[in-house]
Amino acid sequence: MEQISETSQLSGGSDRSTGELIKLMSEQVSTLVRDELKLAQLEMTRKGKQAGIGAGMMGGGGVIALYGLGCLIACVILAISRELAPWLSALIIGAALMAVAGIVALKGRAKLRQATPPVPEDAVQNVKADVDEIKERTHR
Repeated sequence: MEQISETSQLSGGSDRSTGELIKLMSEQVSTLVRDELKLAQLEMTRKGKQAGIGAGMMGGGGVIALYGLGCLIACVILAISRELAPWLSALIIGAALMAVAGIVALKGRAKLRQATPPVPEDAVQNVKADVDEIKERTHR
């Protein structure tokens, strides 16, 4: 008697055959799977963009570090020539560029960490919740 009332509740109160209910369930599962795959694709696209931005920022930090190295080399050359003011200014500029390079590289590293692991976590959680819900309903 309890199964009959559950079947009536699932079918919206109308009497449906088992075949119709199985067909309806398979259509809903197909829709659910397609929706979860779309969610996974969107999540992976977002994470890919974050990884790209992070890698670009780390590359930018590397370029700035290269300029800093150039300034530090110029500093050494000017220091050897014993002109205090030029080498001191080159040292200051080089150190500032290296500090900026470090900040940009750290920010890029943080962006890369946000994009890992490259697993669609939201979609995985939703699929787990869906499976748990289906298990719960089948055990009633």
